[in-house]
Amino acid sequence: MKLLYYTLAFFIMSLSYSQNDPLKELPYSSIPDYPEEYTPGSVVARMIDGLGFRYYWATNGLTSDDLIYKPSEDGRSLDETLDHIYGLSSMIYQSAIKEANDRTSALNIPSTFKEKRQATLINLKKASEIFLLSNDLKSHPIIFKSNKGTSESPFWHQINGPIEDAVWHSGQIVIMRRAAGNPIDPNVNFFRGIRTSE
Repeated sequence: MKLLYYTLAFFIMSLSYSQNDPLKELPYSSIPDYPEEYTPGSVVARMIDGLGFRYYWATNGLTSDDLIYKPSEDGRSLDETLDHIYGLSSMIYQSAIKEANDRTSALNIPSTFKEKRQATLINLKKASEIFLLSNDLKSHPIIFKSNKGTSESPFWHQINGPIEDAVWHSGQIVIMRRAAGNPIDPNVNFFRGIRTSE
């Protein structure tokens, strides 16, 4: 009887943990409250939060037909654009944790749309949380590791590079899905950072 009781208790605890797993609840369905103070780190964190919010809604409700949509024969498909944004989110996160972007091997991109979307949003959320606490952005260069060695670019390139590039491509997702016949939710308010009621 004890074995049955412990087995049942373990099962219930496992079930409740999986339902509350923070990795299963995607960040950025709304933009987080803004910090109380303007600091270098809090401003960068807010920029990343704005990107995360836009990416969340640009990718919410995409279908398999949307993923294969291409605006032209020689252009990227919507799914290939998502791969690129995932790579940018990895660069942002690696700069936050002060690790190199390893160009000596291929980027390990999650294979399914659901996993890729989740991993991208989590990269952005973790990076935002780290930058929020940082007042020394000089200590977060973009580091590249290649077969020729290692190189660094100052944090300024993080802003005009991966962060703004990911915003740019999130906008492309919005345009492509609209062209494919699946526009984003019209109730998303990007100025306020929330989805308003219908």
